[in-house]
Amino acid sequence: MRGLKDRGSRRIMAAGGTATAGLVAVFLLAAGCSTGGTGVQDEGAVPSEAASKAPPSPVPSGSPGHFTKSVDAVRLLLADPKVSSRVKADLRPCAKDSYPVDTSYAQLTGSDTPDVVVNVLTCGDAVGMGTYVYREKGKAYENVFAVEEPAVYAAVDRGDLVVTKQVYTRNDPVAEPSGEEVSTYRWSDGKFTREFWVRNEFSRAVGEGEVVATEAPAPGEN
Repeated sequence: MRGLKDRGSRRIMAAGGTATAGLVAVFLLAAGCSTGGTGVQDEGAVPSEAASKAPPSPVPSGSPGHFTKSVDAVRLLLADPKVSSRVKADLRPCAKDSYPVDTSYAQLTGSDTPDVVVNVLTCGDAVGMGTYVYREKGKAYENVFAVEEPAVYAAVDRGDLVVTKQVYTRNDPVAEPSGEEVSTYRWSDGKFTREFWVRNEFSRAVGEGEVVATEAPAPGEN
């Protein structure tokens, strides 16, 4: 369900804050290739009053980061030999001409044109089936990152790729994973390399509405 993705996003943000504070690095979202895996924001000094009132500098139309065009993500996936037949077979419209695909554009690989991040979801529960990053190469796009695992989703945070994988144990409902693994990837030497990894395990006590008390032994008793 879409709520699962939203809930995962909130947890990603929390995990990102932990990773940044503990590892003095980056992580996540508002969110890469050694493939696989599963990630904040820095707070700088308060700007001076004069700086805070200064108008933002315009971005030249030809500079990196300028959004130029959208891509047909579904066509990109179906034509990509690196996308598994399983994902392609399940890539069907949820409604008329409406595919369960999320697409983001961001500067990830140092290219002059935005890279494309594509997440493929299930129609009913919006559970991630696969996540991919495409880099423009000439007149085509090259797949430079792919993870095809259940309940995976990628986002972008300040130039880093943040991949979250929900972790389920036996009998976990789709909307209630037992935890998540968050990996932050950075482009280096022509590929994405995992820089940071966080595993969060969620409490089952939170939100249950009832606290079960246990009687503690008296001092001196075993």
